[in-house]
Amino acid sequence: MAEKFDETAKVYQTENIGLLSIRDMFAYFEERGAMRVSDLHIKVGVQPAYRIDGELVKLKGLPVTEEVAKGLIYPLLSEENQKKLRENYTVDCSYRFGALQFRINVFKENDGTCAAIRALSLHIPKIESLGFPNNAWQDIIQRKHGLVLVTGITGAGKSTTIASFIDRISEVRSCRIISIEDPIEYIYQQKNAIISQREIGRDVHSFSDGLRSMMREDPNIIFVGEMRDPETISMTLMAAETGHLVFSTLHTRDATGTITRILDYFSEGRQNEVRNQLSLSLAYVISQKLIPRKDGTGRIAAMEIMNNNYATANLIRNGKVEQIYSQLQTKTQDRPDEKMITMESHLARLVHVGLIEENEAQKWAGNIKNFQDAMKREQKPVSHEERGEL
Repeated sequence: MAEKFDETAKVYQTENIGLLSIRDMFAYFEERGAMRVSDLHIKVGVQPAYRIDGELVKLKGLPVTEEVAKGLIYPLLSEENQKKLRENYTVDCSYRFGALQFRINVFKENDGTCAAIRALSLHIPKIESLGFPNNAWQDIIQRKHGLVLVTGITGAGKSTTIASFIDRISEVRSCRIISIEDPIEYIYQQKNAIISQREIGRDVHSFSDGLRSMMREDPNIIFVGEMRDPETISMTLMAAETGHLVFSTLHTRDATGTITRILDYFSEGRQNEVRNQLSLSLAYVISQKLIPRKDGTGRIAAMEIMNNNYATANLIRNGKVEQIYSQLQTKTQDRPDEKMITMESHLARLVHVGLIEENEAQKWAGNIKNFQDAMKREQKPVSHEERGEL
């Protein structure tokens, strides 16, 4: 029998505001908003720390002890998840608090029990508000099949972007949507679409098991929380090839790196086969980063968008991934077979319209020379239409 813990127990001593419970700490997310306060880190030996606008800020108070860590973290774990933590030394789960959903990873490390807690608003933002540099999102929500990958480092807003896609599709189309997530993050409202969300460990054993059974569940649209292994990647590509619109994520920094990462999961003997699959099934790669706003009011998404048109597919099929970047630089017109943009170009555009600082943009650019060239191109006057969603 797992030990019982109380989420309202005030166990952490602060310097100025007395004792806090984990629910008190969660209330701060509601007060400031999950778009600005994104994470809470609890670790033995240091004060709890919030990630505010991308930077860690420690609470003023005593260092956390193992007893305090358990008093803050274990109320968030079911008996089953406490057992998983004891057996596997790590566990993923979710927790609902007010208007927020929290994604939680608890793990053991040198000093004791740790937790990384990510806040997600139950309110899914409208896709128009995400800051797309072009209207590629309109093409995506109308697609019937193909793989759409949203990539970026941890905390880049991948889940939010996909949630906005699925929420809009659910509004405008009568279809069947099934997700496999680890854990479930955003909770989707049933609108025109019928949506089922399955969680790893609770509703299904693994991503590959969920995909295998999903083929018998008549989905139109599939969301695979993350492509983590060759089997899941192969099944995701097959689902996209066989008439489904599939969304998934990868922890990669740009479009070309995404193609390379997928191929690297497979042995050299299988890479030709996977390149062919990718060239046929891939629709879009959206790589994004969250950049601090110039006015200090939070962060804004900068995106690199790759549309897998005929030329791009041919480069993937023939193993010429390094040439894809030139497609992103030149195929930028508002046409179905173009609508691409490099990260450097979008960063330069955000600087030019006054949303981010140039020195901040430079930190996030993958290629400084390309960013500087993009800045020069942005010196000419920018019309409202050229600004896209900005």
